[in-house]
Amino acid sequence: MNDVLLRSLTPNVLAILIRRGADFAAAEDAVQDALVEAIRVWPDDLPRDPKGWLVTVAWRKFLDAARADAARRRREDIADEEPPPGPAPERDDTLRLYFLCAHPSLTPSSAVALTLRAVGGLTTRQIAQAYLVPEATMAQRISRAKRTVSGVRFDQPGDVATVLRVLYLVFNEGYSGDVDMAAEAIRLTRQLAAAIDHPEVAGLLALMLLHHARRAARTASDGSLVPLAEQDRRRWDTESIAEGIGILQAALARDRLGEYQAQAAIAALHADAPAAEETDWVQIVEWYDELVRLTDSPVVRLNRAVAVGEADGPRAGLAALASLDDSLPRHTAVAAYLHERDGNLTTAARLYAEAAQQAPNLAERAHLTRQAARLNTSHRP
Repeated sequence: MNDVLLRSLTPNVLAILIRRGADFAAAEDAVQDALVEAIRVWPDDLPRDPKGWLVTVAWRKFLDAARADAARRRREDIADEEPPPGPAPERDDTLRLYFLCAHPSLTPSSAVALTLRAVGGLTTRQIAQAYLVPEATMAQRISRAKRTVSGVRFDQPGDVATVLRVLYLVFNEGYSGDVDMAAEAIRLTRQLAAAIDHPEVAGLLALMLLHHARRAARTASDGSLVPLAEQDRRRWDTESIAEGIGILQAALARDRLGEYQAQAAIAALHADAPAAEETDWVQIVEWYDELVRLTDSPVVRLNRAVAVGEADGPRAGLAALASLDDSLPRHTAVAAYLHERDGNLTTAARLYAEAAQQAPNLAERAHLTRQAARLNTSHRP
């Protein structure tokens, strides 16, 4: 079974059902039922037109559910409008579906969570990690969002800021998590940038390109993580870096600074350094100060502490870290790094081991475990 094919077709099928009159919750249920049927049937009989097959089966599932639900008997009037078999239109509705999920009846946080789950394909656990909340809390939030939009006609698309937030989180999960969706997030952000003249859309696209340009160097041949300072910069994609910096410069020239432009500026400073020791950390701290002003995010403050440690020394970084909640994701790993820089290897080794237990994925856990083992070996009597 080609899971990638199913994942790529799902957003378009969902959007088609919504355009034909299905409310969001019913359309999502019908598409999920069709996917289950595809998993059962396709290994032995892959259709010539997989998308058309999914549309037809999902529509039938929706109609069956509508007829069975007394509260939705009004939908029986469209029972004879089942689309005929045949190739489905090639239009890509994914970006439109992102806007539809960002419906005005939802809060921005609920709209983001719903879109990540229904369109982005992320699990509730992955979304909860992105929001720094318990999985049960996120499950309730998504369920409430589904109930809110159930029965709502999607004729009032949501705002750009919510869609940007969704694309940003999808890219981050694809870039560092278990599901590779980074390229799809870049593709959709390009579409959005072509359709909307907005500096923050450009800023997000620049940020994605600059981070994606370093992707080949982020892992070794054995799959282990390679920290930024140790990456082989010859493996960075110089064309993507040049494109990202050009897009960022044009956006910054409009003097309407937003968080994605500020993040992209930090990424550009890393990309512009010929070697790690030539990184302009002082300017990076200044951009983090701008980000704190724009977002007041604890994660931004955590990253700023690392930059302060590089610009002003590890003790200054530890002082900045001391004001933050130590339950923040990666707080322990940052503390371990700064203590190592300060020469406190025993404390650093202990903290690396603790951070490994808290790591959100296997690759990061393995990296932190190796760091702890390296220090334990280096100062063993």
